[in-house]
Amino acid sequence: MPENTVTPPSAATSMSTVSVGIAPVHSRYTETPSTPSWPNGAQVCEVEIDAETGAVELAALVSCDDIGRIINYAIVEGQIQGGMAQGAGQALYEAAVYDAESGQLLSGSLMDYCVPRADQMPSLMRTTFDESVPCKTNLLGVKGCGELGTIGAAPAVVHAVLDALHERGVLHLEMPLTPQKVWRALGKT
Repeated sequence: MPENTVTPPSAATSMSTVSVGIAPVHSRYTETPSTPSWPNGAQVCEVEIDAETGAVELAALVSCDDIGRIINYAIVEGQIQGGMAQGAGQALYEAAVYDAESGQLLSGSLMDYCVPRADQMPSLMRTTFDESVPCKTNLLGVKGCGELGTIGAAPAVVHAVLDALHERGVLHLEMPLTPQKVWRALGKT
């Protein structure tokens, strides 16, 4: 056994002490969890809508996520916030458009398919984490966070827009909530 071999339980408890310059750690154990680990979270969105143009501006997008033990905060925060931007883009901008006669994709490049830019994201975009419940199906207590930001953002944005338009009688809109769709819905009320 190599000198720097550790068991998974000792690796899990000593992860915070690993630093650059230390020889690689070798393990003779592997683990395949019998059940998946599910993260949990909630997102809240605040929007401002220009009644003259139908343009939706994201004022705030905030999430609180239970993803078990966090090994690297910067990576997790970036992944969650990047997912939130993707979800907001899906809600407000992104649409696959096809020619009705030929079936040809018309939005096949970023010239025609709108994804959100940094200046379209809210200045208040915050993520908080709850690490009080570590995952019980793996030794590190971590949960996945890959899709968590995306999954919550799209409905949070859509429902914030619908909440803002509710008093004007708008109860349903299909994504993406483009300025044209919002403007038309406001004109029908």
